[in-house]
Amino acid sequence: MLRLNRMTDYAIVVLGALAHRQGEVLATAQIASLTGLSQPTVAKVAKRLQACDLLETRRGVNGGYQLMGDPATMSLASIIEAVEGPIAVNGCVDGAQDPCAVSNCCFMSNQWNKVNGTVRAALDSVSLAELIDPSQLFATTTSADIPHHPAGT
Repeated sequence: MLRLNRMTDYAIVVLGALAHRQGEVLATAQIASLTGLSQPTVAKVAKRLQACDLLETRRGVNGGYQLMGDPATMSLASIIEAVEGPIAVNGCVDGAQDPCAVSNCCFMSNQWNKVNGTVRAALDSVSLAELIDPSQLFATTTSADIPHHPAGT
């Protein structure tokens, strides 16, 4: 099973809170209050996200963190890679941290690259804006699409 680590979940929560407060600079204590995460966890996540240019920091009395860029153009793939490193479904794909020991004679290695590319493309197609607004992830139904049944019929 593919599973994102907990720090990636926290990163999405922190980015989501900052996206909802787009343009504002928030201290880690404020972000912790908004998200329910501990302040040390927020600080750790924010530092990682800043190092990957997803957040910017402001120093001083009114300092804190601010989202860099538009949540609509920030992909889930970029967030995952900021926290976890390159996306690799297993050790056989290009860019894996622990390459497979038999990749030079394995007939599956090119197939795993195809699978990995497909997974990465799917993650790249989901934006932070969609993650924080679940209605964006699903096809919306308009009132015109719903059959009208008068009361009592």
